[in-house]
Amino acid sequence: MTTFKGWISRGYLPHFDTPDVIQSVTFRLADSLPADVMDRIRSTTPDRDRPKQVEAYLDSGHGSCLLDRPDIADMVERALLHFDGDRYRLLAWSIMPIYRLVGGIGSVWQPDYFDRFIRDQCHLDVSIHYVEHNPVTAGLCREAS
Repeated sequence: MTTFKGWISRGYLPHFDTPDVIQSVTFRLADSLPADVMDRIRSTTPDRDRPKQVEAYLDSGHGSCLLDRPDIADMVERALLHFDGDRYRLLAWSIMPIYRLVGGIGSVWQPDYFDRFIRDQCHLDVSIHYVEHNPVTAGLCREAS
């Protein structure tokens, strides 16, 4: 039996764990967006333009190459799909292998993930389109699969 926790926090971001809520969830590698880069974006970019600046940085290929390795990408894919249909239902997902090798020291994942409630059908459609077309936007493929 699955136990739902309601509002939880692991010391970073608050999350809402409950059934029947559709959420968009993003996990990032620890070195994909360094704190000094985020601080620079915050100090030089108007609030409305920050998401585009963050996406542009993430798509520019900084950080480690872990997800570029088929064996690691496959392991992450299996982990995502392991409880699909049991503890959660994945509607769309992608693994973005756009990072270059810079060394193997430190954490693999950022300490927390980002989640957002899906407000309505339009928000769900936009979120699914974003996830499915993210590899196209990053130049990894010509069309979404």
